[in-house]
Amino acid sequence: MAKEVAIGKRAKISEAQQNMILAVAGASIILGIAISLTVHFAKQIIFNASVIAEEEKSIAAYTDVIKKTGVCKAPKGSVYSDEEIKACNPSTIEVSEIPGTLRANILENLASNAALNSVSKEDNSSCRNINTGKTYTYKELNNIYKNANNAKALAEATQLIKSCSALRIIPDALPAFRNEEALLASLNKLFIISNWEPESLNPSGSSGISTSVKGLKTISINLSVEADTGTTMNVLSNIERSIREFDIERATIEWGGDNTLVLNAQANAYYMETSTISEVETTIKPEEAKK
Repeated sequence: MAKEVAIGKRAKISEAQQNMILAVAGASIILGIAISLTVHFAKQIIFNASVIAEEEKSIAAYTDVIKKTGVCKAPKGSVYSDEEIKACNPSTIEVSEIPGTLRANILENLASNAALNSVSKEDNSSCRNINTGKTYTYKELNNIYKNANNAKALAEATQLIKSCSALRIIPDALPAFRNEEALLASLNKLFIISNWEPESLNPSGSSGISTSVKGLKTISINLSVEADTGTTMNVLSNIERSIREFDIERATIEWGGDNTLVLNAQANAYYMETSTISEVETTIKPEEAKK
């Protein structure tokens, strides 16, 4: 009887030990799963936080560019909302609404500059007010644009501003792309002013040569003038006074027959290489985010 009782107790103890081992093992498994899930969720939180931080940096950068350029009015908050971007219309923005921006500075200073205005409207009859006989001022050009009451009048006002605005001097002086035909037209105008007509004008056909200034390229020009002394000097003087920059690299002047001067020169004109702006994508990896 005692033996049977001892065997029963031993069996119960063994069963209790097994249950304890199973409980500990179960608890260990649950703890391991909990730790794994915690680490996983922590990584996800860190990764998502890194993505959100990069998105906020991008939004802030876009906002900064838009604000400094003056394309839209200043946002109500620190960055532009989707509704503000959709409602943005640069054509309806007054300069007073975008103070200190690049656009405002250009329109307030360059576009209204008297010296630049006089150059841009020189020999352009369409830039003269038919009522006063004087060239349009910056304010008058803006009023013509604002008072346009139909599509045709708006198109005419836009073209008038493009032709007569002082800002036209910038692309005239330094074009944004290689245009040999426009360059030859500019030279031909200088020759006409100098009362001299070349035998022919042809593009050089050579590719643009880069300079020490990033984005600035040159077009080579071979110039040959044979005329009387006064005409030859007028050609050189008018080239020097031109809005567009011409650098004479080499030149020879010789006496010709019938009291003429023969000028042979090699010069360079300049233009800006086409530049493009592209979006930059940033890839964030989970293993990099946790760092």
